[in-house]
Order: sequence, then C-alpha cells, then structure tokens
Amino acid sequence: MKYLACILLSFCFSLNFVHSQTVTGTFTALRNQNVKLVGFEGFGTYLIDSVKVNDKGSFELSFSESDYGMAYLAAEDNKAFIVILAPNENLSLVGETLSSPQTVKIISGEQNQFFGQYASEHPIRENALSAWDFLARIYRADSLFASCQSQKNAIVTEILRIKQEDDAFLASLDNETYVSWFLPVRKLVSSVSIIAQYRTHEIPAAIAAFREMDYTDPRLYKSGLLRETIEAHVWLIENSGRPLDSVFIELNISIDHIVEDLKSNEKKLNEITDYLFKLLEKRSLFTSSEYLALKVLNENSCTINSNLAAQLESYRAMKKGNTAPDFSFSEDVFAPSYQTESLPSKLSDIKSKYTLVVFGASWCPACPDELSSIALQYNKWIKYDIEVVFVSLDEDRDIFINFAKPFPFISLCNYKKWDCPAVKAYHVFATPTMYLLDSNRNIMLRPNSASHMDSWVDWFLVQGNEIKSDVP
Repeated sequence: MKYLACILLSFCFSLNFVHSQTVTGTFTALRNQNVKLVGFEGFGTYLIDSVKVNDKGSFELSFSESDYGMAYLAAEDNKAFIVILAPNENLSLVGETLSSPQTVKIISGEQNQFFGQYASEHPIRENALSAWDFLARIYRADSLFASCQSQKNAIVTEILRIKQEDDAFLASLDNETYVSWFLPVRKLVSSVSIIAQYRTHEIPAAIAAFREMDYTDPRLYKSGLLRETIEAHVWLIENSGRPLDSVFIELNISIDHIVEDLKSNEKKLNEITDYLFKLLEKRSLFTSSEYLALKVLNENSCTINSNLAAQLESYRAMKKGNTAPDFSFSEDVFAPSYQTESLPSKLSDIKSKYTLVVFGASWCPACPDELSSIALQYNKWIKYDIEVVFVSLDEDRDIFINFAKPFPFISLCNYKKWDCPAVKAYHVFATPTMYLLDSNRNIMLRPNSASHMDSWVDWFLVQGNEIKSDVP
C-alpha cells in the first residue's frame, strides 16, 4: 500500500513538473527583493507566482497552462516588465532591473524575443510615418512645392516601404503563436491617437478592424488589452471628426457588432456591457449608453445579471421623453425658500417650469462637491424658474441635517437609503444621479454633473436657443 502511494505521489509530482513552466532571471539590482509574476484576466489581474530573489540576483517563477497569454514581472517598485507566457516556452532574462526595459536581455523564449524586437522597432517606424505624412501634406497643399513631383513620389515610396516592412514582420510570425495574434491588436490599440491626428484616411479601416474583433476570444481576455481595446474603439469614433449625430450612429453600429458577438457568452456579455455602459456614461455619450441599455435589455437570447439589469433598466424606464414618477416629501424636509404653509408635500406640488431632481448622500465621494456646485448656481438657475430637489440616501438624521441644512434648495430624506421609494421609482443605482424635468415631469435631460446642467442653462435659457432632444 505504501509502495502504491509512493507511485501515485511520484506520478502526480511528474505531472506537475511537466505542466509547470518557468520564468527565470538574473538582475543584480534586485538582490533579496520580492519579485512577482502577474497575469491578466479580463479587466483585472491575478498573482501567478512570487519569490524572493537570492543573493546573486537570481529568481525562478512558475506558471501553468491556465496562465498562457500576457503577464508582467514586477519587483518591489511595482514597475511592470511585460512578458508572454507561451506553451512549451520557458523564459530566461538577464539585466539590471525590471524597471529599465532597455537593460533587459531575453536569453531564451522565442515569442518574447519577437515581442521585444517589435516593441523597440514599431514605435520608431510609427514616428517616421508621422513625419513623412506631415511632409506629404505640406507637399500636397503648399503651392511652393507644386512642381516637386519627384520629391512627392519619394515621400509616398518611403511611406509605403515603412508600412510594408512593419507588415512583413507581422506576417513572418507563426500564426499558431500568441505573439502573432497579440502584436496586431496592440498595434491597432496604440495607434488610434496618431491615426486620429495625422492619418485620418486610416480611420474607417481602424474602426472596421475594431468591429471585426472577436470579443469572446480567450486570447483577448489574457492580453491585458481588453479595457484599452474598448476605450480605443470608443475614443476613435468620438474623435473621428464627425458631427455628434454621426458619432452616435457609428457608436451604435459598433455596439451592434459587440453585442452580437457576445450573445453566445453571457459571462463576457455581462462584463463588457457593464464596462462599456459606464464608459459611455463617463464620456457623456448618453445617446449611445441608452442605445446599449435598451439593446441588451431587449435581447431575448441571453441573460444579464441583476445588478447590471438594474443599471440598464434605468434607461428603459427613465429615458428622455418619459414621464418621471411623482413622489412624496416625507420625514425631514428642508426648503429655505418656502414658507411653512406653502411647503410642497410631493414633487408634483412644485410649480416651477423646470425641476432638477438630484439623488445623492453625504457618504458619496462625489456628492458633496456636486451639491456645493449646485448650491452656488442655484440663485442663477432660480431666475430661469429651475427648482432643485435633493433626495438624500443618508441613514442618520444628524448627518443628513448637518449636510443638507446649508443648501438653498429643497432637501429631503427618509433614511431608507436604497430602499427609499423615490430611489426605487427612479431606478437609481449610483450617486449622484440627476434628472431635469419640465413642468409636466417629462424627462428632458440626465445631467452627469452640475457643470453639465449649467451648460444646458447657458445654452437653452440664457442664450435662448431652441430646446432639442440632444444637448451639446
């Protein structure tokens, strides 16, 4: 029996030994420091292995099949040195310190050698391309160079040569390797600002490349580029020189591609939809965040988790043009500009032309600044018949009173936090949340800040522009 146990133990050890691969390094400046190997997983990272560097500056870290993809090494300064963890490929490095990539030499690890070579050569080619493109525009546009046809041809030839050299390097990589997938994606993501500024003729092809990406590809989730890919995709469309209406059309087309791609994988659909929705909100691209919300909610072939559904439902129930629910002013109410006998008892009692309803709390990191800004603008807004109603999600009466008493507008709290009836009726899932209503409680705008609201006041009320559904 003991003999059998030893055999099984030896067999298990052999399996672990076979499937475990290593990253080894010698960095004299890292003696006796802790070094860690960190992998990428979707929008996050996880620790693969860590070890203390010996007196000679050497270390060995292990990784397994589940870690294949991009990762980074970091010492105690937490500065990252990016590496590829590839099948059947142990990685060996030497250098001074991980925080100085120019001192690091890759002794073994073919995919990492290709990655290092491209990482050093591609930026130089990109800078050269930008310079040649700048010259090309001068030679095309300035009459001073109208007769310099041979020079123009030489510029075009050099631009073509640089592009072909870059493409040839990528084409030479083995299609079965991770590096052959990763480098083109990294190139696309890192080039968007240059394309938008200097090579605008490449914008349609770059947007098409983003749309053609497989957002369920496991390689993308192990790349550390998932967040950057989505942000670059949105940023490029937003900064493509189109009118705002056209930007929303293009964004919505991209949303169609992404959601269609993700329908087969509910976990990734939830992750990416949640991130994309918040990104669109953060960038004040509300027309497209609403489009995304409604598209995913109306998609019958997939399931979204309850937290995400609550966020998205706020757009279906509380989109512009809908009538906002009425709610009672219960418990504590401060209304400095009202006499006690004329104090409104519910939202519909307010007779102003416009009402800004603000959901927030003293414990919300952004709320004190936003509410202070609203308080500073209140005297200006009230001249244009805009009332403000602050619904607090605080739970402690003394805290609410101290927080809200200085505000010149209506403030109320029933100390039920997220269970407050008004909070539930307005599908509030984050603070601060704001809605601008007209006299019939129709939703006119979802301001993302006090400054956004003030811009609306300046544009439509102070300057007297016609009120439209899309606000600049």
